[in-house]
Amino acid sequence: MRRRARDGVDLRWLTARSWTNRWYPQGIDVGVLRGRRMLAVSWFRQDRSRTHLASRVSFVDLARPRHLDVALAVEGDAGALEPARIHTGGLAWVGDRLFAAATRQGIWEFDLSDLRTVRGAEARRLTGSSRRRALVAVRTRVHPVALRCSFLARSFDGSGRATGRVLIGEFRTDDDGRIGEFGLTDDGLAPLREFAPGIRHMQGAASWGDEVFVSQSDGLRPGALWRGAFGRLRRTAVALPRGCQDIALDGDARMLWTLGEHPWRRVVRGIPFAALGLDSAPPRARRRGPRLGTGHSSRT
Repeated sequence: MRRRARDGVDLRWLTARSWTNRWYPQGIDVGVLRGRRMLAVSWFRQDRSRTHLASRVSFVDLARPRHLDVALAVEGDAGALEPARIHTGGLAWVGDRLFAAATRQGIWEFDLSDLRTVRGAEARRLTGSSRRRALVAVRTRVHPVALRCSFLARSFDGSGRATGRVLIGEFRTDDDGRIGEFGLTDDGLAPLREFAPGIRHMQGAASWGDEVFVSQSDGLRPGALWRGAFGRLRRTAVALPRGCQDIALDGDARMLWTLGEHPWRRVVRGIPFAALGLDSAPPRARRRGPRLGTGHSSRT
């Protein structure tokens, strides 16, 4: 990826990922994988009839020009792996647990501690590509949720500590979309509260302290960022990428991360907390990002 830093950070794909209409980036979150601090970006693949074929997560190293692609898969009754044919509209990364929004199918959980290596025809089938070898994360659980489950993100208190809660929301073309807050428990996701903010085309929601942040897309025009107390949001002057999608809050780098999905306009953007008026504290981690290519292959 090409990295540009001015008022924030822009990461842009240098391969066919920047323009392909086979794969679309959707969800985003930050965590640690194999001892490296990574930015996780989810993708779904579709055919010409817009049928979902596969999904994956690209783990982008935030300190060096490397990335790791992991296909998402489901284990069948006989143990055979099948592609996870979901939209992956949002991510919540909690330790070795990766939660993905599976529109109209609840929240799917994947295990990052047991990545499997597949080869040959199985690799091609699970990745929807010509890859000869691939890493795979297998679904461990489906969490039913009484929402459309278009996106989700983790919740943090005002000091940046994870609260053990997530926000899950609905993308709708009208203004009836809801956002719910859920607690992560041993038994699954426990509903706590919800509200309908009256915002069309919601794409992501996350919370920091007493404030909720919501991204709103507007076709090929820049997206909007809304914020405010739970149930009382207002539109800010902060512009998000065209075709903006999910958002994630990063207390270590003091960033709000988001991304755009449109071909040729795809960007992963980091907006400093200072630009949001959250605080002026220095980052707790080095704010470095990949400067050059994200890997050794130009496959999409």
